[in-house]
Amino acid sequence: MSFPRRTKEVCDFVAEREIDEKISFIRNDHEVNGTIVKILENSVIVEISPKDADLIQAASNLTVVSHKNYSVV
Repeated sequence: MSFPRRTKEVCDFVAEREIDEKISFIRNDHEVNGTIVKILENSVIVEISPKDADLIQAASNLTVVSHKNYSVV
């Protein structure tokens, strides 16, 4: 038995996001710019430069950013 999937409305801000869009966010007191590579329900996966990854002590040049914590550049 399977249950039908419920569709959840997304806010206009999230609905307008696109792959390869440039965003800016603050992490560890540093402003970081990056490019959206995947859009998720509550966040985006962002590609940042290796220099910024070192600066914010990220494990790789991909990081997850909540929709609440970035702005479009």
